[in-house]
Amino acid sequence: MSIIVKKILTMKQFILYLLLLNLFGCTQFFTDPKDLNWSEERLYAEAKKSFKVGDYEMAVKYYEILETRYPFEKYAQQSQLDLMYAYYRHDEPELADEKANRFIKLYPRHPHVDYAYYMKGLVYFDTNASILINLFSLDRSQRDQGTATQSFLNFANLVNRFPNSKYTKDARQRMIYLRNMLATYELHVAQFYMQRNAYVAAINRAKTIIELYQQTPAVREALVILAKAYKIMELNDLATTTLKVLKLNYPGYKGIQEVENLVLK
Repeated sequence: MSIIVKKILTMKQFILYLLLLNLFGCTQFFTDPKDLNWSEERLYAEAKKSFKVGDYEMAVKYYEILETRYPFEKYAQQSQLDLMYAYYRHDEPELADEKANRFIKLYPRHPHVDYAYYMKGLVYFDTNASILINLFSLDRSQRDQGTATQSFLNFANLVNRFPNSKYTKDARQRMIYLRNMLATYELHVAQFYMQRNAYVAAINRAKTIIELYQQTPAVREALVILAKAYKIMELNDLATTTLKVLKLNYPGYKGIQEVENLVLK
C-alpha cells in the first residue's frame, strides 16, 4: 500500500475520532465520572445537562459525586432536590423517598422543602403501578393498596403544611384519584365476600366505604351490597333502611332494582 493511501486512511480515522469526541465528550466517553477531577460548578452543569435531556442515570451519578465532594457548598441543597427527582425517574423510589426524608430533616425551613413533601407523595403514587398491571391489564384498585394509602397520607401532609404551595393543586387532584381507588379496592373486597356468602365480612367492608369514602362512586354500590347482605341475613329493618338511603341519594340507580328483585332461596 502506498504512503499516500496510508495517509488517507489515517486522516479518515482521525476525523472519525474527532466526531466521536464531539458526540460523547472526551472525558465522559473514556473516563468513569468518579475519576473526574471537576469543580463543583462543572459537576453541577453536567448533572443539569443530563437531567434536562432525560439521562437520569448519568444525572444521578453526577449528583451523587457532587453531594459527596461538596456537601456544604453552593449547589448542595439544590442538588439534593434534583437528585430526588432523578432517583424517581430512574426507577429508584426508595432512594428518592430516603433523600426527601433526609432533606426535610436537615432543612425543615428551606424555601423549597414543600417540593420534598410533594416528591414523597409522588414516589408512592407511581410505586402503585407495576409491570404486572401493564402486562395483564389489571385494575390497580384490585391490588393491595398499601402504597396508595401512603401516597395519600404524604400528599395530605403537603396540603396541610403548605396550602399555598405551587404543588398543592396537583397533590389535591392526586388525592381525589387515590381516594376513589382506595374506595374501589374496598368495593372489590366486599364483592369478593358476597360471592362467597361471607355476608358479615361484606357488610363490614361496605360500611368502611360508606364511612370513610363518602362522595366516591363506590358508595352507591356499597349501599347495594349492604342492602343485599341485610336482606339475605333476614335483617329486614336494616335492609329497608339501607334501601331508602340508596333511593334518596341515588334515585334511578340500577342497584335499587337488584335489591328489590332479590329473592331468598
